Amino acid sequence: MTSTVRQLLQAKGHLVHTIPAEATVFEALERMAAYDVGALMVVEGNQLVGVFSERDYARKIVLMGRISKDTLVREVMTDELVTVSPEATLADCMNLMTGHRVRHLPVIDNGQLVGVVSIGDVVKAIMTQQEFMIAELESYITGSR
Repeated sequence: MTSTVRQLLQAKGHLVHTIPAEATVFEALERMAAYDVGALMVVEGNQLVGVFSERDYARKIVLMGRISKDTLVREVMTDELVTVSPEATLADCMNLMTGHRVRHLPVIDNGQLVGVVSIGDVVKAIMTQQEFMIAELESYITGSR
């Protein structure tokens, strides 16, 4: 049963899709399409410096009339990072995501980026937990253990 970010990452994997801060927004969009993801972690060397998401593109490129081939990721990324540790619970993640209105949480362990959890990952894990709990309760009630 998944209850912490560490357990969630063990189940889904630690793969993190990144983009350099100096890449163009167009390059970021190409990468997001290739990986079929809604956000990329923005890095300078080994350091996480931001997140670039579909929301950033829609609000900071399209609505502002900017051109993705002429704009650097650094100029439009979200740099006020909301992160979690591997010990955080799924409830912690939901609270952070709803409180800060973000859909992706970089996972930082000892100063290093070790994974990313999305709202979809968290909701799926919570639903799996609830299904398991319901099955256990039904089994207990009916005595079919």
